[in-house]
Amino acid sequence: MSNSIDLKKTIEIIEKMKLAKIGDYGKWEKIIKKINKKQVLNPEELEYYSNLTRIYKNSSITSRTKIYHTKLSPEDEKPPCKECGEDSLFYCNMNDQYFCNIHVVGHDKNEI
Repeated sequence: MSNSIDLKKTIEIIEKMKLAKIGDYGKWEKIIKKINKKQVLNPEELEYYSNLTRIYKNSSITSRTKIYHTKLSPEDEKPPCKECGEDSLFYCNMNDQYFCNIHVVGHDKNEI
């Protein structure tokens, strides 16, 4: 790991993401182990961390709101929509999936 990264703060952010059930628990565990051992993260791990933290850093989600979808910025990667495969425009933090403009509405009964 580069010395320019605050390791303690990075682990703190990942722990918060894990507790909020944002992202893949197993991936977070692997990343934390590597950080603790001061090993270099591979490009896939760095991309996973940076994509999810950028989405949540720029969003208006707080612990008291019921906003489950974050609109992706023009700079964000646009993975395929879970339903149709088209470019996604929204990220759902309830189930860690991406949706297009059409399929973002009503995809999860737990969001009501």
